[in-house]
Amino acid sequence: MKKIALFFPGIGYTCDKPLIYYPEKIAKKYSYEIKEVRYGNFPKNIKGDKEKMKESFNIAFQQAKEILSDINYSEYDEILIVGKSIGTVVSSYYAKELSIEDKCRFIYYTPVAQSFKYIKPSSGICFHGTSDSWIDTDIVKSECSRLDIHLYLTENGNHSLETGDVEADLKELSLVMNETENYIKAGIK
Repeated sequence: MKKIALFFPGIGYTCDKPLIYYPEKIAKKYSYEIKEVRYGNFPKNIKGDKEKMKESFNIAFQQAKEILSDINYSEYDEILIVGKSIGTVVSSYYAKELSIEDKCRFIYYTPVAQSFKYIKPSSGICFHGTSDSWIDTDIVKSECSRLDIHLYLTENGNHSLETGDVEADLKELSLVMNETENYIKAGIK
């Protein structure tokens, strides 16, 4: 069985940070080929600016298409896509545009509001912090319910699922990675 895992980070949340770094390690453990989408050159001060968000999405999407252009998805039995923040929008749109979303399983870490325009129903699991300043928790709950996406909440967690209490954050990260691993294992045929 041939498997690939694609990782779409956030704008300031790179592949070297915990919500991408550890899921990559887990995917490698289960013999996934790993492909990171390392995009950049975004405008500054994006938060709250719809035009800059749209520009950032376009930049990230074009770079993702270029970075992943050598992949023949028909060769893979399983495609896992992990996105963080804007990466949840870009990855969902990418899968839809390439008509591979029916073959994909998704992990959505701290999605932004625009993500829910492209997330396919019953396509994955979602993690959100209740103090995430990028999107209101009630919106995430409502959208995940509407789309039948299993939602895991981090109480008082910010856009990185962190609370500021290092010990509590490490425990929460461990729980998040356990859920991530369970989700990855559940899809292996």
